[in-house]
Amino acid sequence: MKQSIEKLKKFFTLEANRSYDNKAVHGGLEAMLDTWEAEARQEQLPEELIQAVRARLRDYNRLTPDSRRDALKGLWNRIRREIGRDITPEAEKQAPQPPEQPKELTPDPATELEVHTPLPDDGELEEDFPPEDVPASPKVDRVEPRPKPDGPPAALDASVTVLDGVGPRNAERLARLGIYTLGDMLYHFPRRYDDYSQLKTINRIEYRDELTILGTVQSVSVRKLHGGKRQLVEAVLSDGTGALRVTWFNQPWITKTLKEGAQIVVAGKVEQYLGRFVITNPEWELLDQKNLHTSRILPVYPLTANISQRWLRTQMDKVVNYWALRVQDPLPDIILQEADLLSLADALLQVHFPDSYQALKAAQHRLAFDEIFYLQLGVVQQKRQWADRTAAIFHLDEEWKQAQYARLPYTLTTAQQNALADIYKDLASGRPMNRLIQGDVGSGKTVVAALGIGVVLQAGAQAAVMAPTSILAEQHYASFSQMLGGEGGLLAPHQIRLMLGATPNSEKEEIRAGLQSGEIRLVIGTHALLEDPVQFHNLQAAVIDEQHRFGVKQRARLRVKGENAHLLVMTATPIPRSLALTVFGDLDLTVIDEMPPGRQPVDTYVLFPRERERIYNLIRREVGQGRQAFIIYPLVEESEKLETKAAVEEYQRLQQEVFRKLKVGLLHGRMKPDEKDAVMTQFRDKEFDILVSTTVVEVGVDVPNANVIVIEGANRFGLAQLHQLRGRVGRRGGKSFCVLIPESEASLENERLAAMVETTDGFVLAEKDLQQRGPGQFLGSRQAGFSEMQMSSLTDVRLIEKARKHAQALLEVDPDLQAPENYHLAATLAQRWAAGEGDIS
Repeated sequence: MKQSIEKLKKFFTLEANRSYDNKAVHGGLEAMLDTWEAEARQEQLPEELIQAVRARLRDYNRLTPDSRRDALKGLWNRIRREIGRDITPEAEKQAPQPPEQPKELTPDPATELEVHTPLPDDGELEEDFPPEDVPASPKVDRVEPRPKPDGPPAALDASVTVLDGVGPRNAERLARLGIYTLGDMLYHFPRRYDDYSQLKTINRIEYRDELTILGTVQSVSVRKLHGGKRQLVEAVLSDGTGALRVTWFNQPWITKTLKEGAQIVVAGKVEQYLGRFVITNPEWELLDQKNLHTSRILPVYPLTANISQRWLRTQMDKVVNYWALRVQDPLPDIILQEADLLSLADALLQVHFPDSYQALKAAQHRLAFDEIFYLQLGVVQQKRQWADRTAAIFHLDEEWKQAQYARLPYTLTTAQQNALADIYKDLASGRPMNRLIQGDVGSGKTVVAALGIGVVLQAGAQAAVMAPTSILAEQHYASFSQMLGGEGGLLAPHQIRLMLGATPNSEKEEIRAGLQSGEIRLVIGTHALLEDPVQFHNLQAAVIDEQHRFGVKQRARLRVKGENAHLLVMTATPIPRSLALTVFGDLDLTVIDEMPPGRQPVDTYVLFPRERERIYNLIRREVGQGRQAFIIYPLVEESEKLETKAAVEEYQRLQQEVFRKLKVGLLHGRMKPDEKDAVMTQFRDKEFDILVSTTVVEVGVDVPNANVIVIEGANRFGLAQLHQLRGRVGRRGGKSFCVLIPESEASLENERLAAMVETTDGFVLAEKDLQQRGPGQFLGSRQAGFSEMQMSSLTDVRLIEKARKHAQALLEVDPDLQAPENYHLAATLAQRWAAGEGDIS
């Protein structure tokens, strides 16, 4: 076939595959006319035919997609009629033979099989080109589905070694990517895409273009570099409008197939070398081959050592184009229709080898929907399972409540009273309470918890309170003892005990005996409460503070020490709405969004590093008035990589050079628990004026006298963490200060720091933090898989609400997913939602 006709064939096919959007060639089909016309005359095509092509393509950009389709079809038919003798036999001769059908594959992962995967024939023109099944115009967010082939269903559990070219060595390399089976390959998604769907002639290319070029190899050579250690393959490519140098480093084998006179397709990024355009290490293919690596939106996969992008893409093509169509879709047809989703087969095809960006977007939406939908099914089922259980009923004694309110030295806020109403309703429902109380630092969650479990304690049952650190547990012990013990309280001092990891064994034995006999009614502690020897006589309520510091299994271990005990978890980390609907969707949510009267917002400032002396003067002034200060550093020890002040290093400088007349203490995460407790006790008792610390003071530490906190390297912290640290000061009322010091003046533009100055609303900051840094800091160890989602984002509230709506509607009709049409869905859910992921165990 003449080269000019071959080019038209290529351009027309690409245009048809792109639904006639006039982007098969950069600048539109009319942009290639001058170059093509010169080449056609050189090849002595009939002048009438050349003029017909020019006439049809000159105004192509003005036509509608339907008219463009008709124009190209008519033009190609004329070409076939007028010079068919020249193109038909060769086209038939060059057309690939029908692919060998794959051997029937039994879905047995243990069986070693060899699969010969057929490749779709998308490179040859059919007689009635353009193909009849190509849509006349693109449909927004829709992809034309491919028919499901005959044959066995996808054997997704089969080992990758069933593929041609994947032996034990390559299988071992794939395993480093987490790929062991064909199913793993289907869900090994590209990390990005290179768009090589735009064709350009050489005379129109520009610096840094990412494009595809069709041309003829004029010359090819290999030369050695750096004393023979490296080799450079250099080819010169021409398309009639100009010549372009193309180079490959250390790939001498290319010369075996890249010969002078060969027509090839090259895709890559245009760079400059010595003033001339060059493409280095491009993807390339012979013109008459299937375009897997060029002329398309190209997937770029995560790799590992000794696996090349080209090899992995070829293997993915085999698997995706054969097995994706055979994947059974777990979602019922009604959900696919109502949610306007692609089939799973089409989504897998398009996410790996997209026909267009709109097809890619639709595929990503379907796969993201799946991730959120299964998560929603799991949490909604979890919630239903708890609702089906029975628990002890505890009714509120109104007279007792009013007496407790009267004992308080302050009036509860409306938000606190509403939270208590939620708790009392749960305790009287006969179902296990499963409630999350979230409230900003200082909003009064502790008193709500104490008055809530007071109803359980009044009835003679037991309760446990678990905190993540010894310091916080001690604070709770003091607070709960004050509110529930003493004169007029529910419990005698010996009925409230504190149990820590550092508690002497003899005292632990005494506490265990008291819990087992029922003599001890309320125990407050750390992870020590989870130990197997700890047994309760009648545990009916568990309170867990700073719940994101505990894993789900840890919470469950405490809860099962009673029989369907009521659970109340608390957090000072405001949880964005999207996470409240997903990760915490199995918990009932109560928000304390009102601060106690008299508490002033903390004045927050961002200052230059060179302004530290101003900050030191502020600290001296406040300490002189009887107050205390925190200075926080992000690292425990000096690092050459991170030029950040370290607490251990700076403590000595501050004490010896800056605050010589003041007492400075040091606290960091590498200290032993009893050492940390000792330092915090000293600081709380005013033995230190200033505490130099890492972020171990972030959670719950209560030093009411502290009213200044300085955070060094503030640009390294997330908003949630900065907000928690700011909450350590201003707890006694009066004016308080938070000073943020970025590492350099350039860091002042940091969005997180600006947001901290603008607002003290923890929920606003939490939403911003989720957008900027992702969900990791909110998840803790709650659900290991949530932060590893590939397609979905826990910031996408619209998708989350859409998936939740369909999950709830499905479970309303079929709560246990036992309907025949939901059998495959139930099996997939069981795979994705591992046992023990929720609070039920």
